[in-house]
Amino acid sequence: MSYDIVMQRIYAAPLASDGARVLVDRLWPRGKRRDALALDDWYRSASPSPHLRRAWHHGRIDYTTFVCDYRNEIRSDETCLIPLMRLARQGRLTLLSAARDLQGSHLPVLREALLEALLEEDRQDYDAPSSPPCYAENLDSDT
Repeated sequence: MSYDIVMQRIYAAPLASDGARVLVDRLWPRGKRRDALALDDWYRSASPSPHLRRAWHHGRIDYTTFVCDYRNEIRSDETCLIPLMRLARQGRLTLLSAARDLQGSHLPVLREALLEALLEEDRQDYDAPSSPPCYAENLDSDT
């Protein structure tokens, strides 16, 4: 199955085709009121930890290290992707961030982790044994 997960800046105007719009930044975007953003949710649990975010923004780590550490944070919290996975299964999911450079932000890493988790879950469902066969014809009936 294919999933439609897109990335967008929070400062861009909402589109009718956005589907579920979820802000995935730890901090609220400056100068924006909640009612003006047309958000479905503000989900901080899938964003980088405050420690990791600060280390990256202050230049103490490079982007490659940030990506590796962020992936480890996502892997260590088995449930952090579940709400986003549910939304992605319902249709288009738009991940929102205040970052100026979306490709150089945490969003591509989060999007990739979501797609991997969704595909892994689909694979497990496909590989799982089907339900037991129906034994209705073996039941004794009085008719």
